[in-house]
Amino acid sequence: MMKPAKKPDFFTRLLRLWLLPAVFGIAACPAPALAGDLPAARAFSTVKTPSNDTADAIGFYSKGCLAGAKAMPLSASHWQILRQSRNRYWGHPVMIAFLQNLAGNAAKTGWRGLLIGDIAQPRGGPLPFGHASHQIGLDADIWFKPMPARGLSLREREKIGNSSVLKAKSQELDPKKWSPALTSLLKLAASDPKTDRIFVNPAVKTYLCRNVEGDKAWLGKIRPYWGHNEHFHVRLQCPENAENCRPQAPLPKGNGCDSSLDWWFTAAARAPQTPSSVLTLKSRNGKRARPKAIMVSDLPGSCARLVE
Repeated sequence: MMKPAKKPDFFTRLLRLWLLPAVFGIAACPAPALAGDLPAARAFSTVKTPSNDTADAIGFYSKGCLAGAKAMPLSASHWQILRQSRNRYWGHPVMIAFLQNLAGNAAKTGWRGLLIGDIAQPRGGPLPFGHASHQIGLDADIWFKPMPARGLSLREREKIGNSSVLKAKSQELDPKKWSPALTSLLKLAASDPKTDRIFVNPAVKTYLCRNVEGDKAWLGKIRPYWGHNEHFHVRLQCPENAENCRPQAPLPKGNGCDSSLDWWFTAAARAPQTPSSVLTLKSRNGKRARPKAIMVSDLPGSCARLVE
């Protein structure tokens, strides 16, 4: 007596259903997108090389991606890249040229050299930690600490610490941790026409407003923002003919040394901020809902092809 045929398992049946249309010449249903909608921070942080494209800053500083990125050389006589293991030393070629030019000019004023932190990932996009911006290759962090007189080893670049320029447990800048050379470095960076704005701790902005003499017009580009007590954050304008780059709103008129600075020292300014890799959604009753991770589909449409 013949044994009854063994019932095919689930995956065998699924495969038969998938092949059936092809066997009989029937148009098959499209396969589900496997990489279509990953969390963007995961998708972009796992790509280790830039795309082979013409350089293009796509989207906004905190919601975009970067095609055709260029690597900042890891070290030279006037700069060193820190935290190399993060693989965030990529940028739009305009940013890489800006940093090299700034380092060279700063050396002429007596600044020993730039210690450069995060710029962007090889294809930009949201980062898994550390920043909401740095997504289109036009942002860069520069430490307030000058480069040592010697080259740092790879291990030292990973472990070297930075220190705040604020007084301990205070919202006030410590003059002992500041120098005229730092003021000159910020002025040099802000005076470049490609610079859109520079983010610093509100205490740094306040100190500069009170102590810079003579021309203060460049202070208009120095913008107070949370954190930034150990480094300053340079943001460049969208490059010429960068049709896919969305610029930030124009800066307010004036040098920013006015009553608007007062808000940064209020309780409201110290309230917790939304993490860099999430979108804040509102529930139907208007209350704050659980945050949602930024997905690849939340970015400009042309970003998805960079992580396919």
